[in-house]
Amino acid sequence: MSVIRLCLGVLFMCACALPGLCETPARRDAFFWLGEINKASAVINTDEGLLDRAMAPRIAAGLQSVLEAAARPGAARPSLVITFEPLLIEAAGVEATLLHAGRSSQDMLATVRAAILRDELLRMAAQLQRVTATLLRLAEQHSATIVPNYTNGVAAQPNSYGHYLLGHIAGFERDAERLRQTMARLDLSPMGTTVLNGTSWPLNRERMAHYLGFPGTVDNAYDAAQILATEMPVEIGAVISGVALHVGSFIEDVMTQYAQPRPWILLREGDGNTYVSSAMPQKRNPGLLNNTRADASRVIALGFGRLIQAHNIPPGMSDAKGIGDNTEVIVGATRMLASFDRVLKALVINPARALEELNLDWTASQEVADVLMREHRLPFRVGHHFASEIVGHARAHDIAPSDFPYAEAQRIYAETLRHEMNVADGVLPMSEAAFRAALDPVSIVRNRATAGGPQPAEMARMIAAAQAAMVAQEQWINERQARIDGALRGLDADFRRLLAAAR
Repeated sequence: MSVIRLCLGVLFMCACALPGLCETPARRDAFFWLGEINKASAVINTDEGLLDRAMAPRIAAGLQSVLEAAARPGAARPSLVITFEPLLIEAAGVEATLLHAGRSSQDMLATVRAAILRDELLRMAAQLQRVTATLLRLAEQHSATIVPNYTNGVAAQPNSYGHYLLGHIAGFERDAERLRQTMARLDLSPMGTTVLNGTSWPLNRERMAHYLGFPGTVDNAYDAAQILATEMPVEIGAVISGVALHVGSFIEDVMTQYAQPRPWILLREGDGNTYVSSAMPQKRNPGLLNNTRADASRVIALGFGRLIQAHNIPPGMSDAKGIGDNTEVIVGATRMLASFDRVLKALVINPARALEELNLDWTASQEVADVLMREHRLPFRVGHHFASEIVGHARAHDIAPSDFPYAEAQRIYAETLRHEMNVADGVLPMSEAAFRAALDPVSIVRNRATAGGPQPAEMARMIAAAQAAMVAQEQWINERQARIDGALRGLDADFRRLLAAAR
């Protein structure tokens, strides 16, 4: 485990050294992307002979002045082509509209929206990565912490808390996989498709895609702005709703402990994690849990709303394409994940109290049936009935597992065999020591033999696998962020060379 601990420490330090994960770059708005599209149009169309080389520098200078003016504090930053273009005309004359060759508001805004959604998905992926790193550190820390797990809202079996956390990590890894798959469909340039079937201008769509940081283009011109532009927000909403479901499920599991007078897991007090009641001095309300759950509910509402808004409209309508709500579902998910990360870092687990909780109930009773079947070849259902009769007797007489009389277990076993198998004078084949060991939650977890179980060897394997998956996801995020940032730097350099000819 020491090697794994070292790997996790290195991973955390590396994650915080990489700008895509631990720094939040400034958001690039619609005005920014309209400016980049115009810059790329000026450079490409000049090179391709679609824009007069003698006129291009003056148009480029006018565009640059528009961009510089909008960068001033409080300046207007139009988000529509029809409100951006008048500023360009004012700065460079009506000839500046020659940049509009083979373009439309349809493909330009589809490109703007794709670029903004792409940025926000990468931002969210980085926050999901932080959450997974926190879960992984907790899983390693609590690999040997034994706690009750619950099914149907009832204590079911003992488990390692680290194993429980690795189960949640597996869910978040699938969320990350879905994000990668969604990004592959989103991260394509619609530019150059104009309204829906292209143009007679021989536009270089591939070069435009490269300048804007896209790895390729949307192939079908009709699909670009009319089908994909409506479809992608729905897919994003569905994927993000899945993330919110995982967050809400975890939080609700913790919330059940707050109904107990002595929880085995709760939030550390202070730092806005909890707040006191105005009337009841004893209460420490888990405000951070409540707020994070509410964030998850809002994300799901927004995510499902993407489907409702896109439903029953013909292609060509703009109902579902607007950037506001479509962006907010991702921004809201990023906030939710940041809040969830705070929850994870504020958790206080009391191993002794968790073990006490296990020993107050009969969550280990299945192991009795398993041992009888595995070591003594008793049919499982007979062993299950024997264990069930023990539990019924214990609860009727308020007997804890550790206090259950061995002689009573012998009597119940003989009765069970007489009833289930018509065997007279059945003798319990388990010694008292073996009977006690079968009811020990710590031994049960340690002796699990199932692949993917909580036993130490499997915990070490799964922690290492989760760490490797995180490294791969980190690389994926940073590669895409580097591609976008590098492409924009290249565009800026080429545009400046065009500007230089105007001086």
